[in-house]
Amino acid sequence: MSRSVRLRPWQHAALARFAAAEHPDFLAVATPGAGKTTFALAALRTSLAKRPGRVVVVAPTAHLKVQWASAAAGLGLHLDPAWSPADGPMPPDMHGIVTSYQQVALSADAIRAQAAGAHVVLDEVHHAGEDQAWGDALRHAFATTHRRISLSGTPFRSDTRAIPFVRYVADEAVPDFEYGYGDALRDGRVVRPVYFPRTGGEMEWSAPDGVVHQATFDDPLANQLANQRLRTALSIEGDWLPSVLREAVARLEIVRRQQPDAGGLVIAMDQDHARGIAQLLRREIGAPATVVTSDDPDASEKIAAFAVGRDPWLVAVRMVSEGVDIPRLRVGVYATTVTTDLFFRQAVGRFVRWVPGVRDQRAWLFIPDDPRLRVRAAEIAEQRRHSLRRPVHPGEEDDPEEQRRAAAAELAAGEQLSLFAALSAVAVGDASAGEAWSEPLPGDWDSGEDPTIELELGPPPPLVAPPAGLPMDGATRRAAKDRLRVANAEAAKDIARWSGLTYAAVNLELNRNSGIRRVTEATEAELVGRLQAARRWQWRLGK
Repeated sequence: MSRSVRLRPWQHAALARFAAAEHPDFLAVATPGAGKTTFALAALRTSLAKRPGRVVVVAPTAHLKVQWASAAAGLGLHLDPAWSPADGPMPPDMHGIVTSYQQVALSADAIRAQAAGAHVVLDEVHHAGEDQAWGDALRHAFATTHRRISLSGTPFRSDTRAIPFVRYVADEAVPDFEYGYGDALRDGRVVRPVYFPRTGGEMEWSAPDGVVHQATFDDPLANQLANQRLRTALSIEGDWLPSVLREAVARLEIVRRQQPDAGGLVIAMDQDHARGIAQLLRREIGAPATVVTSDDPDASEKIAAFAVGRDPWLVAVRMVSEGVDIPRLRVGVYATTVTTDLFFRQAVGRFVRWVPGVRDQRAWLFIPDDPRLRVRAAEIAEQRRHSLRRPVHPGEEDDPEEQRRAAAAELAAGEQLSLFAALSAVAVGDASAGEAWSEPLPGDWDSGEDPTIELELGPPPPLVAPPAGLPMDGATRRAAKDRLRVANAEAAKDIARWSGLTYAAVNLELNRNSGIRRVTEATEAELVGRLQAARRWQWRLGK
């Protein structure tokens, strides 16, 4: 537990603006990898110091709920990522809960009761615009909260559904603080530059109306046919995707010579597609791959294990598309048919996280040369080129010859070269060719004074019930309580077996002796006391 936190300059500036804001709603838009979670937790701590209260964090996925609880515990905030309305009132030894947008939509009334006067964080708040019911539930559940901090990794529009607690001007969300990818690159030691090798090809497919089409990515097509062309390219039955996967595997092998734990990520279309890609990687290319899908109950554990491990490849659908922190990802394959700007930028965000101590931190995301993705990549690449360009002094103009050399170097690197890859896998060129970069390597910035600023947070907010004081071994309080609940359940089963009483009767008696109404409402200290009562009962039974 820390009473201070080191903040990057942008986080410190955003925190100052948050503290000075008079409106209860605050929207911070910061590029993925910049540290939105740290900013939000520091903002919560400062807000709680002025006005104590409950905390509610809303995250997009189950894995991010656990990730938020773990990060919060490091700053002395104990949040329950597994709470549900069926558990009853929030235990008094927790500062709050981490829930999901889906759970808010299903249990808005119950969460409203927990959130009255609370300090709220809405992580990746643009998700609230995906479904009208989600936005309506969010507005109802958090109407009576004290402050609401909304976070997003990229600017977003309202389109047809305005997101609650966000201010708009001409359908554009207006952030109270914005920190872009270009800003982070210029600051150094925040994010890494990402490059986009593009692979073209010739696709042939039969449309639903039976008409056979044949086209390359350079052929202009209506949106429906363009979607069919992209899906054809990404099919595991063709030769385009295996060819790109081989290029990506080769690139990762080169990166791992310098960073042995570097990893790769393939973003697939759906669960069957993900499993098929994993088989391609394992059987045809010889690259071990871990598959993560939403129907896997161990998905969060697999992502967490991959994040701290050394396995080379992870294949997922949307579970690793935003928010998930795996800094060692250096190479990716964009093998999904989603072409929206928001999703693409969130996918790119998986590869930008800075790793201290690694000198060359370039990352590569292999993409189809689909015109829509080409535009998305070009916008990000322009931010990168502008941010890494030699600083221009006042009164000095950019050198056109230098710009020409920079463009030529990128062309040689394969970023602007649309490669031809027919279904027969006869490819022209090499998507990973070219190492003569004119841009400075990110490692060149990893020198000099530490730009972060230490902020004293003071003691953590007080709790109604004191903690048990047990060693946590780095686990969150919820994890420690889960272990105690399991131990209590096992002891109750043994007592029931040895005493002849029913399991329900044993639990009822243990709850009565410990002053607990329900195990789900118990504090850590109460669970310890209940387990001690169970041990004494076992001792009396001679077991």
